[in-house]
Amino acid sequence: MRLTVAQALVRFLTVQYSERDGVSRRFFAGCFGIFGHGNIAGLSAALQEAGDDLRYFQARNEQAMVHTAAGYARAKHRLETFACTSSIGPGATNMVTGAALATVNRLPVLLLPGDVFATRSASPVLQELEDPRSADVSVNDCFRPVSRYFDRIWRPEQLPAALLRAMRVLTDPAETGAVTLALPQDTAIEAHDWPGELFSKRVWHVPRARPEPELIEEAAAAIRASKRPLLVAGGGVRYSEATAALAGFATQTGIPVAETQAGKGSLDFGDPSAVGAIGATGTTAANALAADADLVIGVGTRWSDFTTSSSSAFAAAARFINLNVAGFDAAKQSAIPLVADARAGLDELAAALTGWQADTAYQARAATLTADWNAEVDRAYQLGHGPRPAQSEVIGAVNEACEPGDVVVCAAGSMPGDLHKLWRPRGADGYHVEYGYSCMGYEIAGGLGVKMATPDAEVFVLVGDGSYLMLSSDLVTAVQERIKLIVVLVQNHGFQSIGALSETVGTDRFGTWYRYRGQDSGLLDGDVLPVDLAANAESLGARVLRAGSVQDLRDALKVARQSAATTVIYIETDPLVAAPDSAGWWDVPVAETAEFRSVRAARERYEQTRPPQYPVRGPSHAG
Repeated sequence: MRLTVAQALVRFLTVQYSERDGVSRRFFAGCFGIFGHGNIAGLSAALQEAGDDLRYFQARNEQAMVHTAAGYARAKHRLETFACTSSIGPGATNMVTGAALATVNRLPVLLLPGDVFATRSASPVLQELEDPRSADVSVNDCFRPVSRYFDRIWRPEQLPAALLRAMRVLTDPAETGAVTLALPQDTAIEAHDWPGELFSKRVWHVPRARPEPELIEEAAAAIRASKRPLLVAGGGVRYSEATAALAGFATQTGIPVAETQAGKGSLDFGDPSAVGAIGATGTTAANALAADADLVIGVGTRWSDFTTSSSSAFAAAARFINLNVAGFDAAKQSAIPLVADARAGLDELAAALTGWQADTAYQARAATLTADWNAEVDRAYQLGHGPRPAQSEVIGAVNEACEPGDVVVCAAGSMPGDLHKLWRPRGADGYHVEYGYSCMGYEIAGGLGVKMATPDAEVFVLVGDGSYLMLSSDLVTAVQERIKLIVVLVQNHGFQSIGALSETVGTDRFGTWYRYRGQDSGLLDGDVLPVDLAANAESLGARVLRAGSVQDLRDALKVARQSAATTVIYIETDPLVAAPDSAGWWDVPVAETAEFRSVRAARERYEQTRPPQYPVRGPSHAG
């Protein structure tokens, strides 16, 4: 069959399927793209021919379209995704941030950036980076460190092997992330005779790896010997659709369950075993149990610094069991490494622990600690602060408006931390906060992907003014495709999270306010800027509702739910009102020397209050 490289690539993508537990589905839901030189003659024509076999979606920003693909892939438990194509040069490098986010979060996305001429006959072409050390380097080499697989298709003959390798990585639960196939623009339009087998339907089995029986026995013995065990649920619980298995395991054993950002929602709010978020943005209940735990069972977590409170959350004597599909993560914390699918591993652990339960007094303590924290959240939700409400009140109002099956989406700034500790999830996939890369600008684009994956759910996007100003353009895509989002736009005139962090290091919110430059001070400490983000959202085609109070917000959320259109609800908050403290710590070093007294005082506090850290532990594994 004689087709161009671009035609062959698109036709191949239309016949790729993933399968798990006997259920198969199309792996690629479509292709996002922005066309320019480098992909206009190749992939543009191929996608136009493909029609609904690989539907094209028009993006407004290359970074945003990768975020949308990642949000979609996460909502689909990594069993489906999108391809994304860009032109050569800035179009391609705009996707690098999105690639890093996908790879950090272990989410499959396929990136197809245009590239230089393979023949080099027109070199240097427009937007080509000339490297005097090598003629085979282009800006697309930036994708190498942020992709799980990278290839450049210099010749048509290289395409079949590259496509098969790409699919192996995209559908591997341990290795998945961004996959980049760079397409030199003259290669993409070159015709070639392809074998028919390349376009046969391929079903990629996503396995449920099972743990080694000897290690299950060792892990079960360690659990039986423990007095104060704690389970930490990470994103792997949700990706492997193991929430029911986790709930059953927790009920059977009585082991309290804490949650990472990616794992939040693994248990519903109110489950007797649920003790809430853990770590730097955790609850007082989970963190108290973590500090006292003698055994920690990590399920599907990669133990980031926020989860471990920068290696300070757990006592030095605590030992670990890690159930993770990736051996790299299973080996962390010197744990007993159960390299397996989360659901399969939990089922086998449950069978090995038949008849055993954690001490009833320990379970009662966990329940008391959780009740105390829940009372604190109730207070934060009903703070009654004025004239501008606290952010915790906004979160409470949105939480109240959410019904089972709805989804909240957020990513960067102070809201992810507040959501982690305050949000009360109902349903495994109702909490979608990107905090692996904590990327400003993910919110609206990621929310678009979530809504495309779950069209029957109401998707509530929480975004601050900082993130909104960085990347709001895909409101236009939502309007164009008639994909409804409910966006709660929180205006606090600056970077709230970094502003608070700035105070802890003694720099007193320097560079974090959105203010005029003061005529006398020369600093950005004048009046607030006359920026109307609500009017901006309206100009992009969204319906806009302005809320002057928490009650106005509640009313607006009801109106937005009834509407068929993307709706932005604009509300101003007081950035100086913090959410309840959970005694979690995050290691942010302070300058050892400084001219400002506030920085020197912050350094002194840092040295006095820095807790012991245990980045290296003794072996938990007897072997």
